[in-house]
Amino acid sequence: MNLLWVVLICAVVFAVAYRFYGNLLARLLKLDATRPTPAVELRNDIDYLPIDPPFLFSQHFSAIAAAGPIVGPILAGVWFGWGPALIWIVLGSIFIGGVHDIASLTASIRHRASSIAEVVRRHMSTRSYVLFLIFIWITLVYIIVAFTDIVASSFVGRKILDDGSVIQGGATATSSLLYLILPIIMGLLLRYTRLTVGWATVIFLPLVGVAIWAGPLWPLDLTGLLGVSEASAIRLWDVLLLLYCMAAAAVPVWLLLQPRGHLGGYFLALTLFGGMLGIIVAGVVGMWHGDNGALAIHYPAFTLADEAKSGPVFPMLFITIACGACSGFHCLIASGTTSKQLRRETDAQAVGYGAMLLEGMVAVVSLGTVMILSADAVKGKQPNLIYALGNADFLNALGIPRSFGVSFALLAFTTFVYDTLDVCTRLGRYILQELTGWEGRVGRWTATAITAAVPLFFVTQKITDVNGKAISAWQLFWPLFGASNQLMAALALLGLTVWLYRTRRNSIIWVLTGLPTVVMYVMSTWALLRFLQQGFWPIPASLPTSPVPWAALVLVILAGLLLVEALWIVSKGSAAPPPPQVLSAG
Repeated sequence: MNLLWVVLICAVVFAVAYRFYGNLLARLLKLDATRPTPAVELRNDIDYLPIDPPFLFSQHFSAIAAAGPIVGPILAGVWFGWGPALIWIVLGSIFIGGVHDIASLTASIRHRASSIAEVVRRHMSTRSYVLFLIFIWITLVYIIVAFTDIVASSFVGRKILDDGSVIQGGATATSSLLYLILPIIMGLLLRYTRLTVGWATVIFLPLVGVAIWAGPLWPLDLTGLLGVSEASAIRLWDVLLLLYCMAAAAVPVWLLLQPRGHLGGYFLALTLFGGMLGIIVAGVVGMWHGDNGALAIHYPAFTLADEAKSGPVFPMLFITIACGACSGFHCLIASGTTSKQLRRETDAQAVGYGAMLLEGMVAVVSLGTVMILSADAVKGKQPNLIYALGNADFLNALGIPRSFGVSFALLAFTTFVYDTLDVCTRLGRYILQELTGWEGRVGRWTATAITAAVPLFFVTQKITDVNGKAISAWQLFWPLFGASNQLMAALALLGLTVWLYRTRRNSIIWVLTGLPTVVMYVMSTWALLRFLQQGFWPIPASLPTSPVPWAALVLVILAGLLLVEALWIVSKGSAAPPPPQVLSAG
């Protein structure tokens, strides 16, 4: 079988879904281009700033995509086979993830660009609001820990390719730092000169390629420069990355978030379409010669999961692949930063639903990097390297050297994570400010510092597995991140279902958002209960020292309380409160 047919069929399915199911959702949500959005009414050029749809789409896309649709599909493909992973990616993106994203974005702009937690407060209760904010903040901490450590690990060590080429972690670090400088310069020029977004894209996007080229020339290798071990170098990078997150989360959006998100979105799209073009070329060449060539699918469609490592397909498949099918993190982006920059309501279909489907294609292409390998070829390889090697093979069909293709993919991987890291820290700041009422510059920096300090504690600890072997922080927190992330999607869908039920009174709501709520609630809670069982049963002689079972216990309790609150509100059948008045920020 040829990978080309899988990719093309998925692309057509997603396009049809956007045209028909996306339009159905837009009609249900009553998107209106004439209704003023909070970005226009509350503009302050710090957090609220209306921008053109393509600019916002690329920023939103890069923020929600990150490494999730790369790591999750690759891990799930290796553990369970590409068949279950592909089914969940396609169906999840169309009927669950896309619904979650467009509804979250619309609900936020209808409530003065407030967080989903504020929507929960207005349509459920203040107690639900506080519980949901706490849940979100805890989940953000896991996300920051996992992705910070993934990026830091990619900045250290070296990888030798089959052709003898060497990829240095220090080269990826240099390219990444150069990449971070580019959007700052771009933001300043857009702000204080007459440079347009179009010309800025034409100028700065090729400079990203220059950053990739320059990385191997001046590798920033901390192990050699400081004479420290790789483990110490990773911890130092963890600290530096969190300091970056703290600064990036507090500065105005025009200085870094918007231009970096714009470049990151194009970079992600180039990575996706470059890989797809390489798949098409390699597939056509293979068929011309009467075989599947480099795109022959070798990996089995279904495998028996190693339960000691991954757990059973149900529920672990649904928490392993989060971004790329459905992700609660997306509701935080949609209601945290995107809703404050949406120029027209009708843009929500492209930005919310369309970006989720495009992320599904990223997941399909990422899964393809596993599909073309044999079971033996993936053993012992980290997901980011599998992704980089697979993409290098795709790009090689276009005549791009494999060493450059690997470097390109590794920087792309790191770039996607950057977008998530500083957005998560900014969202954590928003939540603490909502909970505490802290305002002004002092409140902004204090809330940001606290949000970055908690992940700093975890990434600087020595973490071991059950056998006492040292492991990376992301390896410990990834399963918990997946379960809590998917439970957050379930809770967001729960709140959105209550909101739509109270404002629409349409029975189709139980199908469009109600069924996705049940699916995500069952799978995520099931996974968290497995973590509880592993940590507390059989009853240990001493309490577990791992944070995973304790965090799972807290999350299950919070989720249970929110479910009771929602059922109580729906059973009362009370009318929805009046919509909040949109006031000018001036």
